[in-house]
Amino acid sequence: MTETPPPAAPRQTDRWLEPGQTNAQVIYILYLAGLVIGISGLVGIVLAYINRGKAGGFVETHYTWLIRTFWIGLLYALISAVLMLLAVGFVLMFAVAVWFIVRCIIGLQALQRGEPIKNPESWLI
Repeated sequence: MTETPPPAAPRQTDRWLEPGQTNAQVIYILYLAGLVIGISGLVGIVLAYINRGKAGGFVETHYTWLIRTFWIGLLYALISAVLMLLAVGFVLMFAVAVWFIVRCIIGLQALQRGEPIKNPESWLI
């Protein structure tokens, strides 16, 4: 008779893939890197959507903040790109980049302190 091998143990992923504080921190870093390497921002938004609703606690506000930061930033960037025809778009694009960086830093600092984002559905800061 042949013996069947025991079932394989479930694969353990690194903590940064699992919903929680470390994963949100990785997404913030991916967003900031996305200013230089565009594709990392897309990876970050995918991770945020996958893990949203799974972490619980204060980290949920960070996922909402992260998702809104991506989409609002994209909207502002597209508006700025169109306005570049009038030259004012260059200044606005710089302002969008500063806005994006500030939101990521605010989120990272709150995450490090173990605090929720006070108003995760804000359009500004």
